Amino acid sequence: MGRLARLLNLPEGDLWRDPSYLRLWSSILTASFGNQVMILALPLTAAVLLQASPTQMGLLTAIELLPFLLLSLPAGVWLDRVRKLPVYAGGELLVAAAAITVPAAWWMGWLTMPWLYVVGFVVGTVHTVSGTAAQIVLTQVVARERLVEAHAKNALASSGAEVMGPGLAGLLIKLFGAPLAMLVNAALLIGSAAILKGIRVYERRDARNATHFGRDLMVGLRFVLGNRLLVTLAVLMGGWQMAHYAAVTVQILFATRTLGLSEQAVGLCYMGVGAGTIAGSVLGRRVSHRIGPGPCLVAGFAIVGLGWALVAVAPAGPWGVAAFALMMMLFAGGAVFIFINFLALRQAVTPEPLLGRMTATMRWLTLLAAGPGALLGGWLGEHLGLRWTLAFAAGVSLLLVVVAWRLPRIRELKTLPEPERPTDWLGLEADVRPS
Repeated sequence: MGRLARLLNLPEGDLWRDPSYLRLWSSILTASFGNQVMILALPLTAAVLLQASPTQMGLLTAIELLPFLLLSLPAGVWLDRVRKLPVYAGGELLVAAAAITVPAAWWMGWLTMPWLYVVGFVVGTVHTVSGTAAQIVLTQVVARERLVEAHAKNALASSGAEVMGPGLAGLLIKLFGAPLAMLVNAALLIGSAAILKGIRVYERRDARNATHFGRDLMVGLRFVLGNRLLVTLAVLMGGWQMAHYAAVTVQILFATRTLGLSEQAVGLCYMGVGAGTIAGSVLGRRVSHRIGPGPCLVAGFAIVGLGWALVAVAPAGPWGVAAFALMMMLFAGGAVFIFINFLALRQAVTPEPLLGRMTATMRWLTLLAAGPGALLGGWLGEHLGLRWTLAFAAGVSLLLVVVAWRLPRIRELKTLPEPERPTDWLGLEADVRPS
């Protein structure tokens, strides 16, 4: 590792000099390539092969989100009691297995929209549990004061896949069809799980006597609801996720039906995500350090909203295709600005023994409106037109810019906060003990 660091001219103390973080980063990179295939192959299977309606596309997205609402809170309690790394790696393998069922069902003539709904539910379940575990594993590898840097580097890992992945996915889909392309997704996720095996983490789990599952769940919920910063972030991100999933529901339909793009052309447009993620990853840490994580978060809302607004009014034809590619770039760059600060802020303020419950509770709160957003996006697309869905998403995101900037707790947030004192949350735990 030292020889590689010198070869790459990495500065002393760079996170990439840490072997554990480098392996984690490599796993994220590998999984990101696999996810790029699924991001295109699953909705293209529905939209092109099965001729799904906008309402069916919205239902597919909503079903994938349903496990977040059902399982996030109990998953957080469970994760605070178990080792997170095996859960993280096991989730990669389960998504790989779900991906394999799509080409298998297609080959046997069983593939239908209900089949894809089941696959979406399995994938959503894994993302609910394993995704929460993955966020906690990062805090077990990286010091808290370097979380913004780590999230920025993680976004850079994703961006490499987002630059090359969509084009490769589009080519695979054109050559073999969307269902068979998902075999590549499965192989890459299996490789990601293999990289994670044996990674060194620093995990502390306090031994507890007579633990009570319901009480522990309430501790996590009350911790989040009792922290004004976390509540504010949950409300803002909940609104943004509603807009995000409304737009995601119709993006593939807009590209294939309004713009008339082929599967490979869609993949090429999605390469704009990689360019935007690279820009966001490179600039995000610097901007956050310069203006503060709160204002940087607001800037992300503005960038994403402008991208959606651009496509909502762009004409069909070459200008529309260019606007679609630019929208994907703006979305990715703005999303990096949003998430590297949102994740770092919520992790920085939380004591380690509560990270699982906090992460699960925040994911639950922020995604409460995502399912309705997906269904509303599908309804708007089917009854008013696909552009109306994108206009709705843009309006919500830009409204959040105004709302967030009027909140001193966000506007004046220039540094990461300190975590709550253990005595504070222990007192909260005592408050919910059964008498």
